[in-house]
Amino acid sequence: MSALSIAPKSAPAKTAARAARSNTRSEKAATAAPELAPFLSDLARVIEHATRGLQELRTAIPGLSFFRRDSLTPPAYCFIKPSLVLVAQGKKQMIFGTDTYVYDTARFLISSLDMPARSGVLTASPERPCLGLNFELDLHTIAELIAHGGLAKPPAPTPPQKPTAAQLSDARSMGIGRVTPPLLSAFQRLLALLDEPVAIPSLAPIFQREIHYRLLTGDQAARLRKIAAIDSQSHKIAKAIDWLSVHYAAPLSIEQLAASVQMSAPNFHHHFRQLTAMSPLQYQKRLRLNEARRLMLNEQLDAATASYQVGYESPSQFSREYRRLFGAPPKRNILALRQSSSAGLQPGPQ
Repeated sequence: MSALSIAPKSAPAKTAARAARSNTRSEKAATAAPELAPFLSDLARVIEHATRGLQELRTAIPGLSFFRRDSLTPPAYCFIKPSLVLVAQGKKQMIFGTDTYVYDTARFLISSLDMPARSGVLTASPERPCLGLNFELDLHTIAELIAHGGLAKPPAPTPPQKPTAAQLSDARSMGIGRVTPPLLSAFQRLLALLDEPVAIPSLAPIFQREIHYRLLTGDQAARLRKIAAIDSQSHKIAKAIDWLSVHYAAPLSIEQLAASVQMSAPNFHHHFRQLTAMSPLQYQKRLRLNEARRLMLNEQLDAATASYQVGYESPSQFSREYRRLFGAPPKRNILALRQSSSAGLQPGPQ
């Protein structure tokens, strides 16, 4: 701090300082180890070739998509499914609630639930674009591997009276994991199938299962185990999120939703916020706004019709909340998205 900056901090300044410290910790992404370089180079080559002229590409392998960014981008709203996001070249960030996750060639991003977030690119250029992939997780495969894969269950930690910041971060559904050669090797074999499409139905499930296995033997295993364990609070919240994802337009009763997953309303609300960094009502609102944007963009619906269809009773309230989330009124935002689409700049989830 400058010697001139001696005035006491206001409450907002203290909050900003705490956020800055949090972001600084998050941005300590390690440099990729030398043993990762051959794998990353191969993955980047495949993704770069496949995504020329595109920002997003859904591949012929189920649950696998590529992304490419030729320039830096500010954080933009997205909705990420249970997935692993791996960067083969460049650096990205994901803002989830008040937490910022920075990931690059040494760290991958993992999300164990359907989550609204904001994604941005920190390192990219036309000469050296940010390249990576999104691999959707299969919670049934994770549960099966835990039950029958011979994986040792880690010892349950004894939490202190007051959880530390690190423990609160570990309770989130999103986290950062260390990239390893075995994980990259499995992805290398999976991507090689793109040159042999006829083998995808037979061989892709084998390599996809291996990737899940590698995750369950890595540093993010505990996060995945919490969601997959039938009797865990996290699994119950995941079931509630599944219900919300289908019934987002319906009126929300916290008491009824909590009872449906066999939790008390206060306990449900606490664990929901712990996992998602937002309340159930805020989560439902994000689902509604995201679906309304899809309806306007892809189904050509006007704002009022889309707002009613996703459960809003007041178009003016919908417009206010849409602008607050996406940064522009519905009509202007959809026009900008269509202009980007016509230029080949498709918005994506990574």
